[in-house]
Amino acid sequence: MTTEKPQTVRKLPRLKVRRRAFWKDAVNIPNALTMARIVAIPPVLYVVAMGTPLSAMIAAHMWGILSVTDFLDGYLARKMGVESVVGKFLDPLADKLFVMALLVYLVPMGRIPAWMVVVLLAREITVTGLRAIASSEGIVMGAQSGGKWKTAIQMLGIMFLIIHFPYRAIPFYAQPVNFNVVGQWLMLLSVVLSLASFVEYAKLFADGIEERDRAEA
Repeated sequence: MTTEKPQTVRKLPRLKVRRRAFWKDAVNIPNALTMARIVAIPPVLYVVAMGTPLSAMIAAHMWGILSVTDFLDGYLARKMGVESVVGKFLDPLADKLFVMALLVYLVPMGRIPAWMVVVLLAREITVTGLRAIASSEGIVMGAQSGGKWKTAIQMLGIMFLIIHFPYRAIPFYAQPVNFNVVGQWLMLLSVVLSLASFVEYAKLFADGIEERDRAEA
């Protein structure tokens, strides 16, 4: 009577297993849309830098399409059930890189005052730092409504700044609309909302620290 030897299962090295898990987590349609926003930054900046009415309209359309992907990637991730750690990292990173790169680029073109960009950059860096510290301390700081309104108005304001040139955009009104002036007013409103949302986040952070200290006491 012969006995069959049990088959040995070949185990993959831990590093290969981790790599497979990472790529399974990272490679999906929502993350591809997010990466498209990052990859598109140089082409959009190049078209904006041409400084002509035609290039401005082309850049505005590119900005509009890529702004839609900001909503679409999150929606698809939830719909397809593929929300991932990589996506949670890439999505806000892509948004900040895209917005800040454009704002910094528009300053020397005279389309937005430098102080506005400084305030917006300082707010983003500070809030990102606060959220990182809060996360390390086990404090949850979710997205606030003020921050969402700030983002929406900022996106619209940048669109107007990109278009820049005056156009007859209102029916039955002969005077052209100065898109740059409208864009600057919208960006000013986004600065106010940015500072207000910063106060929200700072209060959340302080309340979270106080609550944690109370629980540990």
